[in-house]
Amino acid sequence: MPDPTKSLLDRLADFLTPQPTNPSERRQELIDTLREAQAERLIDADALSMIEGVFQVGQLCARDILVPRAQIDWIDINLPLSEIIKSVIEAAHSRFPVFEGSRDNVIGILLAKDLLRHATEKDFQVRDWLRPAVFIPESKRLSVLLRDFKDNRNHLAVVVDEYSGIAGIITIEDVLEQIVGDIEDEHDVDEEADNLIALDNGDIRVKGITELDQFNEKLGTQFEEDDIETVAGLVIQHLGRVPKMGELVTIDDIEFEVQRADPRQIHILLARQIPKKSD
Repeated sequence: MPDPTKSLLDRLADFLTPQPTNPSERRQELIDTLREAQAERLIDADALSMIEGVFQVGQLCARDILVPRAQIDWIDINLPLSEIIKSVIEAAHSRFPVFEGSRDNVIGILLAKDLLRHATEKDFQVRDWLRPAVFIPESKRLSVLLRDFKDNRNHLAVVVDEYSGIAGIITIEDVLEQIVGDIEDEHDVDEEADNLIALDNGDIRVKGITELDQFNEKLGTQFEEDDIETVAGLVIQHLGRVPKMGELVTIDDIEFEVQRADPRQIHILLARQIPKKSD
């Protein structure tokens, strides 16, 4: 706990002088001091949230925020060019992992701008325009990955599990969102149809901004709260705080698993119905 006999500025100054102490304890002391600074309006809430996000990035690994392989928009190198172009336009991403034969055999990364600029050229071959894929283990720290992204001017990495299979992908945007919150860009889809996506295992992938009415209609639930309009708001109100990634929250007969969140808000959840016990 911060020393109450010291002023706020004195405590902040202490952190500039290295001391032989437990790093995790020092980290928590710093966060507590910064929260006090925000309460006293010496820093604003956004600045505090970003600082907490920086600490969070230092503690998370690639497996914590990757896009699972089941949710990746893949490109099969053996598809006709017309189908590849259609897939790229529909997905509206800037980068796509390309596989040959098996999805565990990623042969490169296709940039949408390369495809759309050069597809009409004579003798165009997708294979000729693939960028090298960067492979990383699930255990790679986000702080190290962010530095690698910056140093190598790379924006996407393929995450490999302990059996050398493809676990998912992670982008520089995914890492930065842990610090600054959700980044809206020209490729983000806002249609309601994209808010709820049924996965092969029966789970429902839910955007935090999904309205309760849409969620209720999809899952047959009857969630209704005063002054709460979204699924993220429902979960946060139920807990009384913003949950951490990977946290499970059960409300009535629905279990929510937090897939992506930052210190301020929930971005993505998985929702699954809990089977009712028979009498």
